[in-house]
Amino acid sequence: MPVDIQDIEGLVHDQETWRGRQTINLIASENAQSPAVRRVQDSDFMARYAEGHPNEEGKVLRYYQGTRYIDAIERTAKREIIELFRCRQADVRPISGNAANTAIALGLLRGGDSVIANSTDAGGHISHNLVGVFGRRIQVRGQSLTSGKDNSVKLSFFPLTEDRYHMDAKGAIEMIDRIRPQLVVLGKSLFLFPEPLAELAPVCREHKIPILFDGAHVLGLIAGGEFQDPLHEGATYLTGSTHKTFPGPQRGVILGNLEDGEADALWGPADRGVFPGSSSNHHLHSLAGLVVAIREMRAHGRAYVSQIVRNAQAFGRGLSEQGISVAAKEFGFTRSHQVAVNVSAFGGGVEVAKRLEERDVIVNYNMLPGDQDPRNPSGLRMGVQEMTRYGMKEAEMGEMASLVADGIRGKAVKDGVNGLRARFPELQYV
Repeated sequence: MPVDIQDIEGLVHDQETWRGRQTINLIASENAQSPAVRRVQDSDFMARYAEGHPNEEGKVLRYYQGTRYIDAIERTAKREIIELFRCRQADVRPISGNAANTAIALGLLRGGDSVIANSTDAGGHISHNLVGVFGRRIQVRGQSLTSGKDNSVKLSFFPLTEDRYHMDAKGAIEMIDRIRPQLVVLGKSLFLFPEPLAELAPVCREHKIPILFDGAHVLGLIAGGEFQDPLHEGATYLTGSTHKTFPGPQRGVILGNLEDGEADALWGPADRGVFPGSSSNHHLHSLAGLVVAIREMRAHGRAYVSQIVRNAQAFGRGLSEQGISVAAKEFGFTRSHQVAVNVSAFGGGVEVAKRLEERDVIVNYNMLPGDQDPRNPSGLRMGVQEMTRYGMKEAEMGEMASLVADGIRGKAVKDGVNGLRARFPELQYV
């Protein structure tokens, strides 16, 4: 007799209805997957293993038998993502953007090494910082994971301009030249504006310092020709998540554009960092979904991400017009999918995020520059990539801004939120 799963099926149904149909989702690290992406993931691959690389003619590179079909899918994924990003190398095995970063850290860094990255209050991801993989990887016995101590880990943070949403490029170049780190990490979790990569690349090249550009949030924007083009501006590695602005399954990638001599020295460590470093098997069922998403981005990516950026700027402008304190107003609010708002006047990030969830607007609380406590930040981070994929444009961003602003103030907007969402039931750009 089959086991009773009605309760679980009910929860799945409730999730599909609530988050998939009723809410306005503004989580900047999420997206909706197309029916085609979802369809190819429910397969026999879910139960299988394929450690190593796809077998080649006369070369057995797998550690398991029975991989002929996943080999074909993995080769296809690598070839097509290389074409999409116009690069030379790709590893499609990481299971998340964080796992991709972990692979680079494991492959390149040793205890006592130095790293320069963005601090968390400046938008840097926690994995880039003292308690994350980079801080822990370079730690040696007796060192502290608390910054400012005499024996703290050799992790330094980039200087910022006065607005604190942009890097001080001149100060950063001086810091790199002085410290000569083993790795420079660019990219952020709160990521409104491009990094000055082209300005930093020459000094890194001079001192043979690899640059990791964490494009987890902006990978789709990069693929569609928006934001910036890290691999052609001087990054050694571009890592990313494939389920944020790149609307595929939850996976990660490492991309490179290294010429032969560089590849020998720098791609090998990344490869070993993926396997056996940070993963064994790599969730084969979702790799097929990644290929579908790559093809969707190749067909529709430029139109999609261009609309994302226009929508984010319109949403920021709309919130500001409603009297909400939106970050970086003087710079047009954003160049990405994200908008950052300071809600300290309305109870702070945690309280306002809960208030909005009660009204079917889903956001996450987030540190803003100057915040000290990640559990009690002043801000919210919002992303428009999912609502854009459902077909909303600038006019709807104005409607959404009005509803969100009223919700921040505690007004009853749930019916309006559900009504706006109901007008856009079908995914576009598929």
